[in-house]
Amino acid sequence: MVSPPISELTARARDIFRLVVEDYLESGQPVGSKTLAQRGEVNLSPASIRSVLSELEQFGLLAAPHTSAGRMPTDLGLRLFVDGIMQVGEPTRQERAAIEQQLSSPGPIEEALENTSAMLSSLSGAAGMVMVPQREGQLSQINLVPLDATRALAVLVGEDGHVENRVLDLSSAIGASTLQQASNFINAHLSGRTLSEAARLMQREIAAGKSALGDASRSLVEQGIATWSEDAAKRPVLIVRGASNLLDESAMSDLDRVRQLLDDLENKQSVAQLLEDARDADSTRIFIGAENRLFALSGSSVIASPYRDREGRVVGVLGVIGPTRLNYARVVPMVDFTARSLGKRIG
Repeated sequence: MVSPPISELTARARDIFRLVVEDYLESGQPVGSKTLAQRGEVNLSPASIRSVLSELEQFGLLAAPHTSAGRMPTDLGLRLFVDGIMQVGEPTRQERAAIEQQLSSPGPIEEALENTSAMLSSLSGAAGMVMVPQREGQLSQINLVPLDATRALAVLVGEDGHVENRVLDLSSAIGASTLQQASNFINAHLSGRTLSEAARLMQREIAAGKSALGDASRSLVEQGIATWSEDAAKRPVLIVRGASNLLDESAMSDLDRVRQLLDDLENKQSVAQLLEDARDADSTRIFIGAENRLFALSGSSVIASPYRDREGRVVGVLGVIGPTRLNYARVVPMVDFTARSLGKRIG
């Protein structure tokens, strides 16, 4: 269903719709006609308000849970509110100060990214997410160990201490001495270089006839470097902090939804792909509930923004994830400001 343009709603329907959404985003509870009448912001009787609520429900903008006579916005209604009614301002002075202070702290960029994710979680009351810029690690050491006649285990150690194991399928039987020769060559010539740098150096040495490796060893080194380079480019590095914030009081009545959301967050490959969808956006993007297949079952929303280096290149994406009743008007500018501030920190 496509939501009607906001211009098609009468003035009183827009007012009542806005009040229902704002009240729901604040309380997380369905809003009834009696509550709206008592607020005194619309000069209508409860009966007249119920008539308008029914009209908004027919438009697909509101829904009535079975356990309550009140209404709550649908995903369609939240989208209409976000795009056509919500007034977005700027983060408060305290929020800006907290963000800038966190990002100005000295230390490695990885620590700043960890802090950014935790800070977004703390400020928004949701879970914070930061996708780490794709950066090639530098090799420290590689050991090739025979598994059987046609397979070898490559133990790859990065200069940051990160260790990975990869199984290589060999085109023909290669002995332990050949594996050792390949390991020795890599550790002597390619240590301290990124995988792409190592691949280019290998190609130059082979083309110039300078490589002392035999055919089998050279093929093994080339295959290994190509495999690791491809894997490093595909592997998402996603930092999620504050998932416990999703277990607030309102979540206790809908544990199945929260459990589904936590399961979704465990699948970092899929979450990273969702954030990738925001890389090309000019500004902050909002994914509401079933608009994104990944979080359709958990009824969650994602607010995400790309962050850029000083040359304007997108190097990553950050954002928050929480229930659809996120305070969009407050969180959207916060995410946007954090993305701009992190871009300055990366340089």
